[in-house]
Amino acid sequence: MASLQTLSKSFPGWVFFCCCCCLPLLLTSCLPLKGASSAHHACRLRKINFQQPYIRNRTYTLAKTVHASDKDTDNRLIGQQLFVNIKENNRCYLMKKVVEFVVKDVLLTEIKNQYPYIEEVAQFLASLTSELSSCKFSGNREHIEKNLEQMKNKMEQLGENGKTKAIGELDLLFDYMESACTDAPKKGGNKKKN
Repeated sequence: MASLQTLSKSFPGWVFFCCCCCLPLLLTSCLPLKGASSAHHACRLRKINFQQPYIRNRTYTLAKTVHASDKDTDNRLIGQQLFVNIKENNRCYLMKKVVEFVVKDVLLTEIKNQYPYIEEVAQFLASLTSELSSCKFSGNREHIEKNLEQMKNKMEQLGENGKTKAIGELDLLFDYMESACTDAPKKGGNKKKN
């Protein structure tokens, strides 16, 4: 107690006290920085998830293999139409829902030996949606549900070819997920394959 009273009587003593005791506590505080949004970070994936050549090649090879048997060239399930009326901060949430649907209702229902790498790609995509488990939408959910429902309806209308088309567009799904859920700079604006 005596040393604290001595410190309080001298300015350099207070500086020393603050630097040794208070500053480390402030620096290690777990409070979020002003302006940091936990919702934003919950809807973000690390870019490295998409830079692994092994899984990228598996996904693209699977899509290319199945795309060759897709007879319908007029329809597209994965494309810019998914983002109509969707604010940019909700696009990752929407892609999470699309990927969940594709994994559950398409990839996991196919015979594993029917297409190459289908199980690996399904596990990879499921791991991404798991990482996004805390990702929530902000604002109005109506447009998200509407766009997702339109995609599901289109796939259903295509019958058996709907699942083939969804698998054949896994490369697009991979790219859209990467674009919507990483903080990577957009290449050439918002242009995407149609």
